[in-house]
Amino acid sequence: MTDLITMHTHSTFCGHAHDSLSAMVDAAEAAGVCAMAATEHYPIGEALDPTAHSSMPTDRLDAYCDAVLEQRELHPHMEVLLGCELDWLGGDEGRDLRSENFERFDIVLGSVHFVDGWLINGTRHAKRWETADVDAVWRRYVELWCEAAASDMPFTVMAHPDVVKKFGRYPSFDLAPSYERMAEAAAAGGRMIEVNTSGMFAPCAEMYSARDLLRVFARAGVPCTVGTDAHEAAHVARGVRQAYALMYDAGYRKLAVPGYGGSVRFWNL
Repeated sequence: MTDLITMHTHSTFCGHAHDSLSAMVDAAEAAGVCAMAATEHYPIGEALDPTAHSSMPTDRLDAYCDAVLEQRELHPHMEVLLGCELDWLGGDEGRDLRSENFERFDIVLGSVHFVDGWLINGTRHAKRWETADVDAVWRRYVELWCEAAASDMPFTVMAHPDVVKKFGRYPSFDLAPSYERMAEAAAAGGRMIEVNTSGMFAPCAEMYSARDLLRVFARAGVPCTVGTDAHEAAHVARGVRQAYALMYDAGYRKLAVPGYGGSVRFWNL
């Protein structure tokens, strides 16, 4: 398969990306990407993100949406989806989230980045892993992820399902039962999942989802798409072909490709 997609990208509308939205879309087109989603981090709020480093400030949301639609007009030969990445915050949720807030988006990524207030994949917070109860963190992460996947939130795709492994910290217990729970939750919630290529370039040196987890998703009939989670233009198409190969090896024969208005197509791998 030669057509490239990425359903997970970020720009300087959030506080930790490096390139502008226009630079991201220009780079995607130059790399041969035929469909990409701009999926900026939906505002989290000051309680968990006081410096607006982890997410987009609320007062930039409308400007962001307008900018994505402008890029769509400027790039008629590729699909530019308007999306967002929405955190599942569990008991720390303090936002007034309503379904109508998300009607304008073509795609909504569901993510678990925070475990009881701790940004587990944040480089600034990585030192906490040195003293953390790794088994307990993994169990809590899986619990939150399954809650999110089976919830009534407007998630289209559950992003980087095992991002908890980012810093190479793994539990002592067998993950197979956890993987089964995650697949069951995704299937029950009618979610897609993604192969997120950014894990290859993190300390864990492995895509999200891991091969064994991806095989469980495939057996459960959970559709799968691909995202690069690029935060700079040079990475916008990084690892996409390797992601296709991983999907095929895990048992997938179809790639889920979200489109405008919440539509989904399936391409042969």
